[in-house]
Amino acid sequence: MIWTISDLHLSHAHPKPMDIFGAHWRDHATRIATAWRARVAPDDWVLIAGDISWALKLADALVDLRWIDALPGRKVLIRGNHDYWCQRKVGSMRRHMPPSLNLIGADAFDLGSAVACGTRGWVTPEMPGYDASTDEPIYRRELGMLERAIAHGQQLAANERPLIIMLHYPPFVNQQPTEFAHRIAASGASACIYGHLHRVHDHQNAINHTINGVAYQLTSADFIGFGPVAVRGLNSV
Repeated sequence: MIWTISDLHLSHAHPKPMDIFGAHWRDHATRIATAWRARVAPDDWVLIAGDISWALKLADALVDLRWIDALPGRKVLIRGNHDYWCQRKVGSMRRHMPPSLNLIGADAFDLGSAVACGTRGWVTPEMPGYDASTDEPIYRRELGMLERAIAHGQQLAANERPLIIMLHYPPFVNQQPTEFAHRIAASGASACIYGHLHRVHDHQNAINHTINGVAYQLTSADFIGFGPVAVRGLNSV
């Protein structure tokens, strides 16, 4: 099985009460762990689409990463906008990952039955608050990183296995495709998982169905009930 979840927002080193964002976040880490242990087998994969830890430094984030490592399954992670502990290049961070965690960014990872690739993404020109003077360079860089991730994923998948694209930021705004979605559609991917969205309005307007052959899936922990869910769309290859 290939499972997914994002936006764990862990803070074991310096606890941050998440119920300030709503009562539904109370004891969320315990609830995630309980559901995870009930669903995920040791040989399963869990894809985590960013916003893993509130930690600002790697030493503090490692407390959360080891907590994830202790849960069943093998994990593939991308960073989110709140993963400040992961500001250095992904390649330099990999050696710090606990045994069952695999960090990717602008590249891909072979899951056996499928291939996962991804990058963080970024705010796009369609999003409120987009500032071209500061956001444009990061936006363009993340598009390039997506292209490199897709190219590596296609090479590994060789048109024989499903390709799963992992983003943190949503590839649609107001249900309209951004440039990220256009490039995902052109990639031949079977599925795209993403997170970042937490407001009720955003949940209601999120894309959670298949468009242009890609099964899009919002995986924010609060949206999916604080437990991993199966990745959809993997029978199309």
